Amino acid sequence: MTISSGENSVTSRSYRAKLWCKHKEAMFRRLAKEELKPIQGLYKLKKWVEDRGLKRAAVTNDPKENTELMISTLGLSDFFEAVILGDDCEHAKPFPDPYLKALDILKVSKDHTVVFEDSVSGIKAGVAAGMPVVGLMTRNPEHLLMEAKPTFLIKNYEDPKLWAALEELDRLGRCSTSFNLKHSL
Repeated sequence: MTISSGENSVTSRSYRAKLWCKHKEAMFRRLAKEELKPIQGLYKLKKWVEDRGLKRAAVTNDPKENTELMISTLGLSDFFEAVILGDDCEHAKPFPDPYLKALDILKVSKDHTVVFEDSVSGIKAGVAAGMPVVGLMTRNPEHLLMEAKPTFLIKNYEDPKLWAALEELDRLGRCSTSFNLKHSL
């Protein structure tokens, strides 16, 4: 029989919840090593960005270990100039803080930056930071993503809407880039 005071019971539940989260993230990392696949067109977009010498950052709410694993597994270790974690900011997404920090680190203007996002909170963060956001329909239904008010939605990085927009930006010479890691992979 176990008898506990209310305070100890709360502490025990909090400890079990933290332990469960650590276990869940470790399981994700084990599976990601074998199962992680890039979103269709990722390397085509990577080449486009590199060919233009554009600055780029990964902006994510994921834990550091997961972020590092995903970047490494997909061969993007040398691609991102900065990696901004939600934990690095006073407020994580859906607040604009992570994207504003990326702008500051890269020393780029929000007027010359494009955000790629696959989550509602990420789209809200990019929009709140005053940047155009391309929403990816890789994890969430279209209607939920549209509620966050992206500039437009694409199915993957080979979507003709994306390439038409990039060609226009290229023509105008007006683009730096900021990526949200999770959907970029």
